[in-house]
Amino acid sequence: MNVTQASEEADAVLEAVSSAVIADREVLETVLVGLLSKGHVLLEDVPGTGKTLTARSVTTALGLEFSRIQFTPDLLPADVMGTHVFNEKTREFEFQPGPIFGNVVLADEINRAPPKTQAALLEAMEEEQVTVGGETHELPDPFFVIATQNPVEQEGAFPLPEAQLDRFVVKSSLGYPDDEGEVELLRRRAGRTTQSPSVETVLGIEDVRDLRDVPEDVRVEEDVMQYVSTVSRTTREDPRVEVGVSPRGTQRLFEAARSRAAVRGREYVTPEDVKRMAEPALAHRLVLTPDAAVQDVSKRDVVGDVLGNVAVPTVD
Repeated sequence: MNVTQASEEADAVLEAVSSAVIADREVLETVLVGLLSKGHVLLEDVPGTGKTLTARSVTTALGLEFSRIQFTPDLLPADVMGTHVFNEKTREFEFQPGPIFGNVVLADEINRAPPKTQAALLEAMEEEQVTVGGETHELPDPFFVIATQNPVEQEGAFPLPEAQLDRFVVKSSLGYPDDEGEVELLRRRAGRTTQSPSVETVLGIEDVRDLRDVPEDVRVEEDVMQYVSTVSRTTREDPRVEVGVSPRGTQRLFEAARSRAAVRGREYVTPEDVKRMAEPALAHRLVLTPDAAVQDVSKRDVVGDVLGNVAVPTVD
């Protein structure tokens, strides 16, 4: 699959998802970029904005297997990864896979899981495998986590550790629809008998695998690479930031920029791709100083200021 074909396939997926989800197309594109970057996506928003519907719609449009995990304070690692069950017929213990064994896994309200369960996800998200009872089991290919969390309700929630936040390629928010979008939501509901809309399947599992390989062929010029590096390094020098973007974060911004270029049908990355993906790819990786937190400084504002201060290269 070449870049032009990939862009056409991506457009078809976005159109299919947009038929069910009322959201800014750039937000839906960010979710797709996360998939193409072979990473994971964190959606942070209040209940009722369509996070779960978005995850289901993306899965259906891609023709993949969907699995949902509802995270709760009493959730154990075995509830997610699976466990060994005794088979009375064979008189042996057999591995029973958990819900993590899916192509697209919705980790709903991930910040409600205790730290032990969150830690168990790290191997799955980074290595695409799980280890249970000393045995390693490969996860399906492709494997993609869409995690959601509620930024408002904190009772019974456990903040995600920085190590786990770093596993997400991008973090985004659907937000509330505008007036026209909310009315359109009602029109669509009035036009069907079921609460949840249906989504057309436009790809298959082999298509998705091919699609995820396309960004590897997208060209990145040396000065754009330098731009990516400088943006990341500048976050470490900001006085409001205690811990800046890690080298892994720099790579994730690079990968996200390439994926966006592929979605847009280009064989090369522009500085605009980097600027567009910088906030969703970098902001959640920052740790602000206590003073900045008290002053209610936004991580997004920090990234925005960094982009404003770093010289943008000129690409022919």
